[in-house]
Amino acid sequence: MSSVSELYRPSLGTLTDLYELTMGAGYERAGVADRDTVFSLSFRTLPFGGGYAVMAGLDDALAVLEGLRFDTVDIDYLRSLHGPAGEPLFVPEFLDRLAGLRFTCDVDAIAEGTVVFASEPLLRVRGPLLQAQLVESVLLNVIGFQTLVATKAARVVEAAAGGPVLEFGLRRAQGPDGALSAARAAYIGGVAATSNVLAGRLYGIPVRGTHAHSWVQVFDDEQRAFDAYAEAQPDNVTLLVDTYDSLSGVAHAIETGRRIEAKGGRLAGVRLDSGDLAYLSIEARRMLDEAGFVDTKIVASNDLDEHTIESLREQGARIDIWGVGTRLDTCYDQPALGAIYKLTAICDPDGAWRYPVKLSEHSSKISIPGVLGVRRFVDPTGRFRADMIYDEDLPAPPDGDVIVDPADALHMRAIAPGWQPQELVEPALRAGKRVRPSPTLDEIRTRARDQVGSLHPAIRRLLNPHIYPVGLEMQLHERRNALVLERRRAQYLA
Repeated sequence: MSSVSELYRPSLGTLTDLYELTMGAGYERAGVADRDTVFSLSFRTLPFGGGYAVMAGLDDALAVLEGLRFDTVDIDYLRSLHGPAGEPLFVPEFLDRLAGLRFTCDVDAIAEGTVVFASEPLLRVRGPLLQAQLVESVLLNVIGFQTLVATKAARVVEAAAGGPVLEFGLRRAQGPDGALSAARAAYIGGVAATSNVLAGRLYGIPVRGTHAHSWVQVFDDEQRAFDAYAEAQPDNVTLLVDTYDSLSGVAHAIETGRRIEAKGGRLAGVRLDSGDLAYLSIEARRMLDEAGFVDTKIVASNDLDEHTIESLREQGARIDIWGVGTRLDTCYDQPALGAIYKLTAICDPDGAWRYPVKLSEHSSKISIPGVLGVRRFVDPTGRFRADMIYDEDLPAPPDGDVIVDPADALHMRAIAPGWQPQELVEPALRAGKRVRPSPTLDEIRTRARDQVGSLHPAIRRLLNPHIYPVGLEMQLHERRNALVLERRRAQYLA
């Protein structure tokens, strides 16, 4: 299902930030490159002011990790790099090590299509420090972007309230890969189809489209243009009606529709792409119905997002299908998830595990140390009630435990006895190899739909959503506090 092997050269080792490699060279020189470590990928704040996010990008990320290597072209390039004084940036011994490197870490992750929340480990890497460090940037890139788009798509689909949403963002996306990743993630988030033909070929996503204004402009008049399109695409006739005047365009589409019906076909739809979409869709529906085209769909586009769609529905717009492009593929109102990748455990030379913590004046930026997992609690009706972040190496929490807000220890939540736990962070790679076949994209999409449906409606609100409870297991909270105090004391005494 991943497009990585088809689109790119086999080696993606240099798809990283330079400092990952300079740190790697430093680890090698310091003799710590093979220390066993744990890194966790998460994000600090839910995107778009919403109440949830949708995990995406895992399959592509795993494909990159499985194929991680530095081939001759990579090594030759790295050998050519020099520091400000003209000395080689990397010593030959380190480049020789990279030339033989293969990814052998264990990876555990939350399944794609799962509803996730801030501070939760979406993915965990355990293995040699050098390997786990080198993959930081690419994991943040792949999972951060696709999770952001899948979340945006889920919100748009929620606003459409059952009306199909088409992803039309190829021409506005950030480059070819941005367009492909966005199409994949948007489908996970619930869109019905894409205009991106390559995404359709690679991922099996249904493809849909109409025609451009230029089609109409090529012909002497709009009526002739519509008739010509119907002759060229007799089973796919959705006509863009706003090249000159939208309602006149609807009238011309009706005339073309009558000619199609005379040949045994049907006018599938008309598309509005500018103007007052609420008013125009209501008038277009009236005109189509009065002409007997009650099954002809009205498609709307033009910089739509979840807020515009919700507003149009509140105005009584008669829109059946929503074409969403720029504001979906670019995540217009929040262009980055802000994902982070932090060292949460390291094995010392004596074999004992140490749990480093990153400090900050902002409590939300203090890292959560440990071998982190997530346990979701579900009530007897199947509704999600709370998530617990815990350390797999600590004793199991007692029944009736409480969770503590990672950013505010005064906020706690009790776990009711009747709530059933579900483990979210599951094995994905062992020694660098997949533990199970990838689910299909449709299976991931179905999971996302079911997961969003298991949230309370107040959490799904587009604005001012209810806050879903996520917290640290009490033992983890207490250990984190102790580590923070120890580190601050050491800092002040230094």
